[in-house]
Amino acid sequence: MSQSLAKNLIHLIYSTKDRRAVLDDAVGEELHRYSAGILTDLNSPALFIGSVADHVHVLFNLHRTKALADVVMEVKRGSSKWLKTKGGHLADFAWQNGYGAFSVSQSSVPQVRDYILGQASHHKQTSFQDELRAFLRRYEIEFDEQYVWD
Repeated sequence: MSQSLAKNLIHLIYSTKDRRAVLDDAVGEELHRYSAGILTDLNSPALFIGSVADHVHVLFNLHRTKALADVVMEVKRGSSKWLKTKGGHLADFAWQNGYGAFSVSQSSVPQVRDYILGQASHHKQTSFQDELRAFLRRYEIEFDEQYVWD
């Protein structure tokens, strides 16, 4: 094959520091657009972004030459700097150190889209912590509760 081709769909989940509920609807839509721009600049375009007050979900196509950790670092760093410019309660904004990233098959994109875009209703019943634990179990990722939350 003379050309390198890949499609790496990633469902990324990351939280505000201490799960502070600071991402209101007013800043959420702007945050989604800003984060999508960062991902586009990294040749790893976002397909869908959704958030609630304390965390964000992103489905994106990780470019074949990019390392996941580098892309996540840039999205979190860039969006954190941008959020701090919004002033007020966001002046000292920070993301939690870690993240969850899960591979997604092309056939699952519609379900993942609905899940990401339905975050507000989903979190009326389920906490972020329970949601992340469910993902970790579903993907059979061993974890220690002591180190998952900061």
